[in-house]
Amino acid sequence: MRLKLISCEVLFREMCDVCAHAPHPVDVEFLPKGLHDVGSRPMAARIQEAVDRTPRGVYDAILLGYGLCGNGLDGLTARHTRLVAPRAHDCIALLLGSRQRYQAFFEANPGTYYRSTGWLERGKDVQQLSHDAIGVDQSLAELTRKYGEDNGRYLYDALTRYCANYSQLVFIETGLEPDAKFLDEAAAEAAEKGWRFDRLPGDLEWLRRMVEGVWAESEFVIAMPGQRLVASYDTAVYEVKP
Repeated sequence: MRLKLISCEVLFREMCDVCAHAPHPVDVEFLPKGLHDVGSRPMAARIQEAVDRTPRGVYDAILLGYGLCGNGLDGLTARHTRLVAPRAHDCIALLLGSRQRYQAFFEANPGTYYRSTGWLERGKDVQQLSHDAIGVDQSLAELTRKYGEDNGRYLYDALTRYCANYSQLVFIETGLEPDAKFLDEAAAEAAEKGWRFDRLPGDLEWLRRMVEGVWAESEFVIAMPGQRLVASYDTAVYEVKP
């Protein structure tokens, strides 16, 4: 078996680790984390481009290292090679090892914001794509300097309003951290925002099963050539349509 993996770079360390231990070759292509911020259709289009340029007849399957991620995989079409995607709404579930574990933690800990090595290492401010243009995650001083006092404050308030929904920041530890710097950075961010801070062990078994080719229907959706992934808006996450 030979597989192609197209993955978000937020999972870079985790995917490299599971691919390195896979029993067969896995060729990897990472796409920028900033795709999450351009909207679902442009994101799907960029991932579709990566799928379409994968050569015919080389791989047994193309793996997608993504959750549904705000409908970023909705409509993705298998051309000549089957597509395999985890039935996850986002990468937090992937880092925790299952939808069930994520759901249980979510219900017991409402108002939690998550960080991981990838979210910090690959650019916490996500300035590769859309953020360059609109200034997301820039400080109030930077925005007022760029847009003026009134406009800068308005943009800052609008872009940081999400903070009101959170009261805790959790750092997911996968065991691949090089040292304590990412943990310390996450703790400092929580302190800056006035949130509680905690750490949570990650689990890479779901990702490992994906690259090993253990694709149980309950965990993975498979689109055969000529089929497309469609968001199902239920616990299955996806359905497959012509």
